[in-house]
Amino acid sequence: MTTTRSTTPRSIRNHATGRRTFLTAVGALATTTALGVPAYASDSARDAATADEYVDVQLLNITDLHGYLQGPTGSDSVVHGNGGKKYTVGGVAAMGTHLERLRDGRRNSLFFAPGDLFSGWEFDAAAFSDEPTIEALNKLGLDFATAGNHEFDKSPANLIQHMERGHAYPVVGRDTGFRDSTGRRFRGADFPYYSANVVRARGGRTVLPPYHVEWVRGPGGRRLPIGFIHLTAVGSELFPNSFHPGLKTLDDVATADRYAKELKRRGVHAIVLSMHDGAVAGGDFNSGSNPSGPAYELALKVSPDIDAIVCGHWHTRFNMMVPDPHGNPRPFVEAGFHGQVINEINLRLDPGTGRVVRELTVSTSHPNTRDVTPHPDLKDIADHWAARAAERERSPLGKQRGPFTRTRNTAGQSTMGDLAADWTLWAARRAVPAWDDSNIHRHVPAQLALVPLAPTVGQSFVRGDLLPAADGSVTFGKAWRAIGYGSPIVGVRVSGQQLHDALEQQWSTGPEGELRFAPLAVSGNVRYSFDATGPVGDRVAPADVLIDGVPLRLDRDYRLATSSYTLLGMDGYPALSAYREPYRHERDFESFIAFVRERRELTPSPLDRVRPKNVHLRGGTANAGKVTDPPVPLREDGTELPPSVAAIVTAGGPRARRHGGFRPPC
Repeated sequence: MTTTRSTTPRSIRNHATGRRTFLTAVGALATTTALGVPAYASDSARDAATADEYVDVQLLNITDLHGYLQGPTGSDSVVHGNGGKKYTVGGVAAMGTHLERLRDGRRNSLFFAPGDLFSGWEFDAAAFSDEPTIEALNKLGLDFATAGNHEFDKSPANLIQHMERGHAYPVVGRDTGFRDSTGRRFRGADFPYYSANVVRARGGRTVLPPYHVEWVRGPGGRRLPIGFIHLTAVGSELFPNSFHPGLKTLDDVATADRYAKELKRRGVHAIVLSMHDGAVAGGDFNSGSNPSGPAYELALKVSPDIDAIVCGHWHTRFNMMVPDPHGNPRPFVEAGFHGQVINEINLRLDPGTGRVVRELTVSTSHPNTRDVTPHPDLKDIADHWAARAAERERSPLGKQRGPFTRTRNTAGQSTMGDLAADWTLWAARRAVPAWDDSNIHRHVPAQLALVPLAPTVGQSFVRGDLLPAADGSVTFGKAWRAIGYGSPIVGVRVSGQQLHDALEQQWSTGPEGELRFAPLAVSGNVRYSFDATGPVGDRVAPADVLIDGVPLRLDRDYRLATSSYTLLGMDGYPALSAYREPYRHERDFESFIAFVRERRELTPSPLDRVRPKNVHLRGGTANAGKVTDPPVPLREDGTELPPSVAAIVTAGGPRARRHGGFRPPC
């Protein structure tokens, strides 16, 4: 639990200095001041650089990189600083250069991150099992990281066995174990992950170490400890991407207080909280105003023994001091997302006691601007994986005999929807491999699948069409982009009544009194009809729903396959939210890739699974309802948000958290 490491930054400091330009300490300070206004704990902190009697410690942090090695695009690549000045930011190649400059001449420097470094939606990294991100972070010299919700997107075992330790499975070079920019097979992270509040649902044991201690160098060869407590966003096990029946999260304040007390008891008097939850506090990356959100609420009441709070998860940017319960200021920061910002906290430690001299604390956020000479090794890494991704995008997986489109008939069916439902059932009939430790319930093969195609809230995970290429091939890139946003398929136990109610919930009354239709695709072993003249809530007779040729019984249980997003009520079918015995399967886009590989050839099925009754009735009373495809929300520059982000910010349901109109995007 306690680690002892040198605080000399690794990797990017080990290159010959002649290959790049360094700033002097004075030059670095001048540049920092020009970019924004640092947050000072007190007026005395303005002169902290001259307080030579104390031990200077530099804490550098980034958050929510999500595998964006090339950096974000569009409006996400622009941040606003002091006086409204704009900076174009992002990319690990620029970050490597900035980090070298910030670290230059610093005896005690630590670089860490409060989560979501990998996983999410960036194809260049995600298509290679997120291994490119780890290679880049190793080269950047990351010392340690807090596990965010996205670090659990596959499974706890994947985080520990694959991402940390480098174990490859199931097929080396196809699924994991790719060759990196140096030609080596993936070997895992050079840094550890931590979380104090993610525990096993059975037994309550922490999945990762809850905290650790770093040692910095003081005068006369003395070493001083700094404790780091790590928190993951509460409720991560019920987020759609990181949905895990086998996990739960503990209360964040109580957990942080517990380990702060334990660290103090062990003689550690300087403590930092790294937490993957955040707040909103204005739009200036180097200041903060009107803060709100769970991390801010925590910051006001968590143990006063904690000297700094570093946040993530909300994809926001702020840098400020907030009072602890005793009224003493401490840094409260979040460094944006996708490599936009590097935050720097400078602590001064009393060499005799190891305590932080709070009034001398300074925090500054630096934009990761692109107007610098790219770090050559990190540029090589980013370029290597971009080229590999382009190759993988074009690689064939199988064949198709005809087009699969989202074009719907009167009953709401489409060839792409039927394909998605058939794949969903296929996915939930396969037990997860032995190395996946996501589940606590036994695997029971699914009996049917339901897939929302045009929900009234949220997004459909049927995202694109599969149109045949000239040679009839289905490429990796086409399959990847046709289905999903990183949520797993889940098999659950539901009653026949719940299935019937979900089918009825396809219809609702719109704001103008119009009949709305949010069609569900059903797997190929299901047939049902609906009364096009019936009122909302009474359009589907149970006897008209056939599963494997047998009428639906309201009083018996069935094993249903669908997305975690649907089960959590995020796309408007609340009847399914009272599921039981959930069993998590593979993530959607990865599972669909495996499905196409196994099937080898895809053939569109006839659109005969759903049949409207009385649709030709005279008098104009027949109406299947109006279908409205959910719009994809846009960035400031008019481009579409990534699918995973769009799915969260448009979601409905009881877990769609909003704070002052703002919703955390991941």
